[in-house]
Parts: sequence; C-alpha cells; structure tokens
Amino acid sequence: MNWRDAGIAFDLRDGRQPGLNPGCVIERPKVVRNAAGKFVMRFHLERNGNAYSDAMQGVATADRPEGPFQLTWQGRPNPGIWPLNTPEELRDPERIAAARRETATISNGCNARTPEVSVLGYDVESGTGQQSRDLTVFLDDDGRGYAVYSSEKNSTTHLAELDADYIGFTGRYWRLFPWRWMEAPVIFKHGGRYYFIASDCTGWAPNAARSAAADSLTGPWTELGNPATGAGGDTTYGGQGTFALTLGGETLFLADRWRPENAIDGRYLWLPVEWEGERPVLRAPGR
Repeated sequence: MNWRDAGIAFDLRDGRQPGLNPGCVIERPKVVRNAAGKFVMRFHLERNGNAYSDAMQGVATADRPEGPFQLTWQGRPNPGIWPLNTPEELRDPERIAAARRETATISNGCNARTPEVSVLGYDVESGTGQQSRDLTVFLDDDGRGYAVYSSEKNSTTHLAELDADYIGFTGRYWRLFPWRWMEAPVIFKHGGRYYFIASDCTGWAPNAARSAAADSLTGPWTELGNPATGAGGDTTYGGQGTFALTLGGETLFLADRWRPENAIDGRYLWLPVEWEGERPVLRAPGR
C-alpha cells in the first residue's frame, strides 16, 4: 500500500476554525460519509489550557475525505437527557449531590468512589451533557450511526444514536459496561453479531485488551476476555485499539502505538481479526 500526502485535513492555525484555538487537544478522529455525501469527522476535544476537564466532542464536515474540514459543532452529548437504561439508584438525589461536591477530586481512572456517587446524574442535572473522552463511530447495516465513548469519569461506556446526517444526536443513548473503566472502544459486526474490543484505562501505556459480544448493540454484552494471544498479548503488542475496518468480509483491527515522548512518531498496528468459534482473536504481528 502506498500513501500520498494530501495535506492538512483539519487546519487549526491562525483562527481558521472559529471557536478552536491552536493548542487544543484533538484525539480519536473518525470520518464517515452521510447520505448527503458529506464527510463527517467526529473527535474527542479538549480545549487549550483546560487540562482534560472538558470531556467534549467536536464535529467537522467536508466535501472530500481528505478535507478541508470545517468545524460544525463542539460540546458534550445529550445535555439534560437520561439514558434509556438508567438504573434508579443513579437518580438518587443524595448520590447526585455527592458527585456535585466531589467532581473535581474524583479520578478518571479506576477507583472505588465513582460507583458510590452519580456522575451521570450530576451531568444530566447540570445541563452540560455527558462526558466524552475516547470515542469511535459505528454505522450499522441499516444506516443508523452511533457514537460510542468513555463517559462518567471513564467508568462507563455510552452508546449514543446519531441523527440522519451523523452530525447531531437523537437523544437516545444507553450505558454499557458500567464501572469497567474502558478506553479505546472498537465495535464491528460479524455473522450478525456485534463485537466490542477496548482497553483498560492506563493512559499512554499499553495494556491487555478486552472483548465482548452481543446480539444487540444495546446489550446485554458478554465479555470474552483478552483477544490478543501469544507473546506481547498482555500489552496488545504495544498498541491500543482505534477502529475496525471490514473489507470483503474480513475485519482488520487498527491500533495506535503511542510515543508520548515523541508524539509525531506514533505508529499504527493493523491486524486481521481471526476467529475461534464466535470469539475474536488477534495474533502477534509477523507471526
């Protein structure tokens, strides 16, 4: 495969994107094409100087996949709306009040306190929308689009239905994998079933992946363990999932290999998804 440099897809220099200043953090961009022929980029957004407290999404659109993209929207998903599968205990006013008091001190990593309060309820009642960090976009066979992202201090995955042009939200969303603290969500379909691969929350350091399967996107999901086998599988071969690309009936698992000390030299890892029965399996590159 030969790559051609097509230039800057989304240019933030010199105020080219009103509302986004140079120095903001843009992560996990995903681009899909809508029915009108527009290319829609969705990404995790942290504005300059806000130290990862924004937990927002951004959307930009273009007429061509290589851009130039222009910012269309920025914000948090579904402000003021409860998930369709909200457990009653997360509506408890005392748990919501505790989250309000402690939101600045609760960790975004695995901890015992988050399940005891209602970060979800606090974000609903604040009207700011749900937190969104690592994300992906999934288009189902019927053309419906979904944003899938780490929320509630990274403790729980949210699945949010997108509108027909994949830019906005319908207001319908669900909580998946509560209190499992997963990042880098990847969703794909195989044999009529849905499959999910994600990572633990260890920042830039690679870790063992997790996988799950379901007959419906909204669950219930059954966890299947680490899909990465053999030497290096405990760190997903130094990578962290970012997308699944299905071509000709075969699925590729795409992963980032982060180099925080020299971010421009971060690399990619593309691995075929193999199958052991109904369980997805990844094998070491170059085996």
